[in-house]
Amino acid sequence: MKVVVCIKQVPDTKGGVKFKPDGTLDRAAMLTIMNPDDKAGLEAALRLKDQYGAEVTVVTMGLPKAEEVLREAMAMGADNGILVTDRVLGGADTWATSQTLAGALRNLEYDLIITGRQAIDGDTAQVGPQISEHLGIPVISYAQEIKIDGDSVIVKRQFDDRYHMLKAKMPCLITALSELNEPRYMTPGGIFDAYKKEITVWGRNDLKDVLDSNLGLKGSPTQIAKASDKVRKGAGEKVALDPTESVNYIVGKLTEKHVI
Repeated sequence: MKVVVCIKQVPDTKGGVKFKPDGTLDRAAMLTIMNPDDKAGLEAALRLKDQYGAEVTVVTMGLPKAEEVLREAMAMGADNGILVTDRVLGGADTWATSQTLAGALRNLEYDLIITGRQAIDGDTAQVGPQISEHLGIPVISYAQEIKIDGDSVIVKRQFDDRYHMLKAKMPCLITALSELNEPRYMTPGGIFDAYKKEITVWGRNDLKDVLDSNLGLKGSPTQIAKASDKVRKGAGEKVALDPTESVNYIVGKLTEKHVI
């Protein structure tokens, strides 16, 4: 069984974010982590490896420094790491990113592709389903549980205050929620082994069946009107009142704002 996990190196929002003049993220200037939903997807793949002996390959698209997140994944237990990097891929939106990753995945054999539901730097939840569409395979999103049944996968899918139980023939793509599991830690031995392995690096010429017009910033239909760091709240209004006046004040404000 072959499982491919798409992971992303995202900004560590605790350290703040930085932007380039064109409104895209300046990823080279920020502290980074593995996207939480992707890490849950990786853990799901590693559990399939533990249970069925699956081969797990991790793929990421990004700057050369994104090799770090591949090393982390291999230190957790992934078998192979592939970095897709090229200047022409920079500034990609979800459409261009999914086209790029699909072009890379066409080079691989796989039974199952797992992506995170969404990345914390974009929160669109679009890339995984778009990849499945480009590859022409089924997709099950918002996975809470994953089980294998012969040549099919059974997924418990989150849906509002309930869930769906869905079954699909493999090859199939699944998008994972961070609530899917508790990812394992890297081990000292895993870290040493991860840095002994070679990372496969692919560029534009390694992408199959992808037009130049669908890549990078030029191939991204999304137009950024404005970009900024998180808005900091002001101090607000402060009042010093006795308990009875305080209650009346709060009720008055809630009524004014049509909350009650």
